[in-house]
Order: sequence, then C-alpha cells, then structure tokens
Amino acid sequence: MSVVELNAEQLQMVEIIHNHARRFPCNETGDAQLLQTCYDYMDAFKRVMDSTSRIQMDDICQRYDGFYRFAKLMEMLARGIADGIVDVPKDH
Repeated sequence: MSVVELNAEQLQMVEIIHNHARRFPCNETGDAQLLQTCYDYMDAFKRVMDSTSRIQMDDICQRYDGFYRFAKLMEMLARGIADGIVDVPKDH
C-alpha cells in the first residue's frame, strides 16, 4: 500500500502534521517547541492512526519525515506517561 491509497481527508491530516513538525529544528530545542505545540494536532494524529493500517502508517512515516518525527514524539510521551516519568494532572 502507499500514501496514494489514503483518502483525501487522511492525506490532508498527514500533510498538516508533517508541515507543522517541519517548522521546528531537528534538535532538542526544536523537539521541546514541537512538544509545546502538539496538542492542537493530537486529534488529527489519532484519527490518522485509527483509520490506517500498520502498512499504511509505515509508508506515511517513510514518506513524511515531519509526521514520523511527530509520531516518535507521541510515542516517547506515551511511554513516559506509562512509566510514570511524565506526570499527568488528575483533573485531565
């Protein structure tokens, strides 16, 4: 499968996330900036994840380095929450 097989909405969300992530330098400072601005893109990211196959996600990540960077950041954040390294407010 390839990105070509995504529907227009999926492709639009991928490109929005990709373009947003590419605005920040690929270094620790840029990662921190991306993390601070990721909230507004989390819903679109989840929608892409929920509506694509593993093969499609792998293809998206190969073709869109910004989307891949965002995905890795979300993975690290989720791991940090699960491991208790990242605190989540109780009222959230």
